[in-house]
Amino acid sequence: MFDISALWSPRFALDATTPVVTYGSCFAQHIGAALRQRGFNWLNMEPPAGNAPRTDPAFHYNVFSARTGNIYTTTLLRQWVRWAAGAAAPPDEFWTCGDRVKDPFRPRIEPDGFASLAEAQRSRRVTLNSFADSIRRAQVFVFTLGLTERWHHLTEGYEYPLCPGTAAGTFDPTLHGFDTLGFADTLESLWDAIHLMRQINPELRVLLTVSPVPLTATMSGDHVIPATTLSKSILRAVCGELARTLSHVDYFPAYEIISSPAFRGTFFAPNQRDVAAKGVDCVMQHFLDALDTSPAHAPAPPPPDPAHVICEEALLARAKGLH
Repeated sequence: MFDISALWSPRFALDATTPVVTYGSCFAQHIGAALRQRGFNWLNMEPPAGNAPRTDPAFHYNVFSARTGNIYTTTLLRQWVRWAAGAAAPPDEFWTCGDRVKDPFRPRIEPDGFASLAEAQRSRRVTLNSFADSIRRAQVFVFTLGLTERWHHLTEGYEYPLCPGTAAGTFDPTLHGFDTLGFADTLESLWDAIHLMRQINPELRVLLTVSPVPLTATMSGDHVIPATTLSKSILRAVCGELARTLSHVDYFPAYEIISSPAFRGTFFAPNQRDVAAKGVDCVMQHFLDALDTSPAHAPAPPPPDPAHVICEEALLARAKGLH
């Protein structure tokens, strides 16, 4: 399996000088860290301000190119892009946790919450501006698709990154609903997001990947194994369709490198869900070999430790006692 090669023929150039940004699900954190460690021009549009505690990944600095938190679905990406572009205004919703305040759309970026509503509002504005700036300045926007299941506000329609009440807030069945995106909705929302980003930056190119991390739990009513297969199949098909029809979109097969039977499950951690460090390293080596850029010839740094990857969906296992 280590002789497998030529899995990807890049559609556009990406070298050590290319400004690149990364967003998406948990696995996108691996890609961003690996690009940064290997000397690529990974844009950090919202660097930590102040002293040491802010540099901890738990505060979501240096995790994505802006402090958006995980963006699991294509509809959530479209929501962020619309807010950043001024096509829609973010809702004035914040959650109180005792004397602290949480942002429903980034509920884990401040582990203890914000000290005040004003601080939470100011932080959200900074992130929206940083996210918009990252679109303007990047030449390549890397997005990792993670889920098709989502939680949303029943009357207002906007989407949350995870179920209210899981990490913060309180679940209210009269306000909070669940649904699963199909192929058409996933395709439409991702096309919309890319189209709007290209209006902000007409030269922007988009590199799509699919997270190989399976679902921890599902609200679909199905067993988590077929639910995972359905979700990943839809996401992979959408990436293939957009890469086939849009010249400024490409797809990199990180999902296949980890999940294909050809690799015998070698790259999963013992829990059979997290991607082990050697898997991340293998993914990035295929990436670099295809690009044939100078960073590929530098010694590879240790891959990021999966234990340090921030994944809200993993909270479901702890919340429900699932294994």
